[in-house]
Amino acid sequence: MIFRILEDQYAERAKAEKAAKAAAAADLRFMQLALTLGRRGLGRTGTNPAVGAVLVKDGRIVGRGWTEVGGRPHAEIGALARAGEAARGATLYVTLEPCSHFGRSPPCADAIIAAGVARVVSAIEDPNPLVGGQGHAKLRAAGISVDLGLCAEEAARDHAGHLLRVRERRPHVVLKLAVSTDDKIAAAGHQPVAITGEAARARVHLLRAQSDAILVGIGTVLADDPELNVRLPGMASQSPIRVVLDRSLRIPGDSKLVHSARTTPLWLMASEVAEAASAMRLGAAGAQVIHVAERHGAPGLDLAAALTVLSEKGVTRLLVEGGARVARGFVEAGLVDEIWLLRGADPIGADGVDALDGLLLTAITQAPGWRARDSERLGPDTLTIYEPV
Repeated sequence: MIFRILEDQYAERAKAEKAAKAAAAADLRFMQLALTLGRRGLGRTGTNPAVGAVLVKDGRIVGRGWTEVGGRPHAEIGALARAGEAARGATLYVTLEPCSHFGRSPPCADAIIAAGVARVVSAIEDPNPLVGGQGHAKLRAAGISVDLGLCAEEAARDHAGHLLRVRERRPHVVLKLAVSTDDKIAAAGHQPVAITGEAARARVHLLRAQSDAILVGIGTVLADDPELNVRLPGMASQSPIRVVLDRSLRIPGDSKLVHSARTTPLWLMASEVAEAASAMRLGAAGAQVIHVAERHGAPGLDLAAALTVLSEKGVTRLLVEGGARVARGFVEAGLVDEIWLLRGADPIGADGVDALDGLLLTAITQAPGWRARDSERLGPDTLTIYEPV
């Protein structure tokens, strides 16, 4: 008899463990879907974080949402609207704590309560002092079960721009470097040369589309005359704001950037003593001139100050594309949060331009302060993503 009881207890325990594992696997699957949905809004939601949300009832998805263009409606509101009455008793998976304050729209937490949602699985807490745990507290006070922390690392990475803007008053900075096998980014005399293939270039254009702004130095503009837009089919409208560090406003009036300033925003960051006549001329062409303090004891603009200004203007995700001096400046100032290192299949030669303006690339690839997070092949090229340790 005793053995029968023990066998029954073991079977019940095994059954409960199996059910718990299945529930955990389902939670993970739905949260990962919410993260994927949230990424649809990257680079398009203004100062609002690109949140994803999924409503699930009886194992079936009844609503999905993501923060829409311009930041409204929020992901939770979109998911609730698609679910309708099916939201009652459902579980909501959301990549960031639902807001609890009145802004341009009512609090998402109130909408979740009113819809009768039974459980909320939230990836991370929002550090915004207007939220900061209050959204979760409001849900719990209404009797809703709240689980916090699932896929927290992935969510923090997706919301890095929002988190840094709140905590440090600067955007999340991604530095993109396309280098040859001998660590060069251009031929002699800064002449541009194709380093990577079509697959790698397509990935870079997707990264541009997921950024609020793209930044280069005036040297890159003078050497390459770039457009800095998104050239993927059907995605031209997702081109980011173009930012040029141009201390003395040397950008040519006939450059591609200035010519397109009325269709895609162009911000020129200049010294506070840059010529007023040049600023007026460029402003008349559609560019916006932003004055930034210079570095103390060294030529050039104060990069930290420039990031603060960009953050105040709503930029949360900044892609830095060059050139070598700008890249080195951001790395040495400790203002880089990710480095996308694209390595082509061919060398350029000893007379080419070093990727970091004389600073060895091993300062990233072999430095204890950096680690390779991801690596993949893109045709003949390799992409490695580094992040600070």
